Amino acid sequence: MSKIEQSWYQSISLITVVLLPLSLLFWLISTFRRAVYKIGLCKAYISPVPIIVVGNISVGGNGKTPFVIWLVSYLQQRNLKVGVISRGYGGNSECYPLNVTATTSPASAGDEPVLIQRRLGCPVVVGPNREANIKLLLAEHQLDVIVSDDGMQHYKMARDIECCIVDSQRRFGNGFIMPAGPLRETQARLKSVDLVIENGGDARFNYQLKSADLVNVATNIATEVPLLIGHAVSAIGNPQRFEYSLRQQGITLLSCHHFRDHYGYTAQNFIKFNDEIVFMTEKDAVKCQPFAKPTWYFLPVNAEPSPAVVTKLNLLLKEKGILDGL
Repeated sequence: MSKIEQSWYQSISLITVVLLPLSLLFWLISTFRRAVYKIGLCKAYISPVPIIVVGNISVGGNGKTPFVIWLVSYLQQRNLKVGVISRGYGGNSECYPLNVTATTSPASAGDEPVLIQRRLGCPVVVGPNREANIKLLLAEHQLDVIVSDDGMQHYKMARDIECCIVDSQRRFGNGFIMPAGPLRETQARLKSVDLVIENGGDARFNYQLKSADLVNVATNIATEVPLLIGHAVSAIGNPQRFEYSLRQQGITLLSCHHFRDHYGYTAQNFIKFNDEIVFMTEKDAVKCQPFAKPTWYFLPVNAEPSPAVVTKLNLLLKEKGILDGL
């Protein structure tokens, strides 16, 4: 984490003060951009099928992907055909939009879209142009609804339901807009969101991350770890939450190693561990599987929303005509 990012979650520092003029400029540009779509000066693309956006107002990991996976599964269980679109952060493909398949590499599509596709087997398309992503999905699949992993600030794409994820631990940092703080938009934006959900915490609308059995990175098979002691490696927004989950599993951590979110691992990053046990997140594992050693494991997590979240979501789905009879 850079010094600027560290300053976001501390008391106001000299770095914060110096960056405030740039934050004002960022706020003016983002506010103007949203306004031109709101008043109709710029036309947003309206998808022929409903769009549910799962996003946030701050940068860094807030826990969107586990909720996206839960939401898609929830909709599938109600006999809806669901597709997913994403920007594909961390990926670099020669052409977009890109269909994500079981053989697509995280280097091309990004780690989170690959994780979603492998977990759910649902259609996933990535690319910077959300309209093009949607059109490719609908050209190849008969869908009832599309879930957008991120894209709350992509006002060029109209949406039917907005779900905003908030990290209950870090919340909004120092409360400033980027780059002086972690916010993409001010907290006032939450008033227009359909469903604000805390990742963790005790808010009425929240979800808890529940850990599943450890899985071997090389084989992708859940297995018992011979020794619950090793090194934690992660490239996520909030690594401390992951390390806490490992300790809750009774694991002793010899060391913790943090990389920037969406970091592209190579085998060189792990030479120092020799054949010792390494623990990582599922998002890390999809990038490390090609060169994984037998002693590497990942900890899958599943989102478990509160009853209030499910009730509110059902009301929204009925209101938008996505589901009937709930």
